[in-house]
Amino acid sequence: MATHMLKFTSSLPKIFVNSQRAQRLRLCLRWQSARTATVEQTILNIPETRVTTLPNGLRVATEDTGMPTCTVGLWIDAGSRFENEKNNGVAHFLEHMAFKGTKKRTQTDLELEVENTGSHLNAYTSREQTVYYAKAFSKDLPTAVDILSDIIQNSTLGEQEIERERGVILREMQEVETNLQEVVFDHLHATAYQGTDLGRTILGPTENILSINRNDLNQYINNHYKGPRIVLAGAGGVNHEDLVNLAEKHFGNLASGYEGEVPLLSPCRFTGSEIRVRDDSMPFAHVAIAVEGCGWMNPDNIPLMIANTLIGSWDRSHGGGANLASKLAANSASGNLCHSFQSFNTCYTDTGLWGLYFVAERGQVETMMFQVQSEWMRLCSNVTEFEVQRAKNLLKTNLLLQLDGSTPVCEDIGRQMLCYGRRIPIPELEARIDAVKAKDVRDVCYKYIYDKCPAVASVGPVEALPDYSRLRSGMYWLRL
Repeated sequence: MATHMLKFTSSLPKIFVNSQRAQRLRLCLRWQSARTATVEQTILNIPETRVTTLPNGLRVATEDTGMPTCTVGLWIDAGSRFENEKNNGVAHFLEHMAFKGTKKRTQTDLELEVENTGSHLNAYTSREQTVYYAKAFSKDLPTAVDILSDIIQNSTLGEQEIERERGVILREMQEVETNLQEVVFDHLHATAYQGTDLGRTILGPTENILSINRNDLNQYINNHYKGPRIVLAGAGGVNHEDLVNLAEKHFGNLASGYEGEVPLLSPCRFTGSEIRVRDDSMPFAHVAIAVEGCGWMNPDNIPLMIANTLIGSWDRSHGGGANLASKLAANSASGNLCHSFQSFNTCYTDTGLWGLYFVAERGQVETMMFQVQSEWMRLCSNVTEFEVQRAKNLLKTNLLLQLDGSTPVCEDIGRQMLCYGRRIPIPELEARIDAVKAKDVRDVCYKYIYDKCPAVASVGPVEALPDYSRLRSGMYWLRL
């Protein structure tokens, strides 16, 4: 059988064909260079975090991405941990008073100026930090910095406004009491750090809210709002030199020293113990169990973060089955153990809480707690390299997804500058995560979890929750 071969001749000019080949070659080389990008090339594509320290100790830290909008804020190393029994709640009270008028602007003027520029002004208080920040157009950065400096340095703290905010904070306390997760975590801190500064709530007790006065607020500002304890962070369309000039103009006169006694961060002792608030009229039991973790600067924090990711979180409304990455989630889904759970790794300067919070029906509480402690023991002895690698990938993804937008980036800059004294570059953080092996996770979990006294807080129909001695015995395995 004869074979006929057909030969096609291109009717295109030779120069045109050669130009097409050259273009394909350039695209191929560009694709190959993208695939083989070095670590150095990758780092060059990440915006630099620039830091400048003013003479009074205030630090200015920025990441300029060239966006038309920006977020700028003040991160202050002062929160409820720096309070005592008599003034507990003053940091949060002060945050409320910041937007109630200054010597330059009445409350109405402040609100109109923010609204007319389309900006957003907000604040929050945690146990170790107080934050005031603004989101605005990049062209309105000078106005935003002016407002931020005005509200922390020139607030009038009028008597009428103070009385009005008492009622607002008391209503906020009532709202918090309906959020059972917040209630459980407040109880968890109260029992884990009993008798110490971290054991108190951020909002403070009712009697303090009713007694806090203008002198208490001014005293807290004078004692804690100092240059070395403040970071002015900016992200988005923020030029570093411009923000430094604005900082010198508006914060240059901020004090750097202390007139009286220097406030020191007192150590907070962890105590294995429990708080149990039984209410059989409630439909679900809310339970949190935790061991003492480590502080921000401790190198064990990275393996603990990976272990926290290994436990993961789950909610019945999200579905999922036996193939979920978290073994506890797979068991919860297949065995109908709880309605939801989430692991947590809460860090402070010198200590932390590593544990799990879950919501379950009264008949599921004992079984769920058994599964939680069994999974913790497995982390101490049998966690595999494959599981750890999957958890590392998920942790890196979560960390990057949390930096989506100028506000999360600005918050990341401010928080890391206070906690670490610098902004950890993403490639460095990824390298530190990648360096962790399964043995490292097992060793760190054994160090912090195995045979340790946990802190337990529970609210609701918790009669089935084992007593503390049984929970304590679940923190180790007996092997024959």
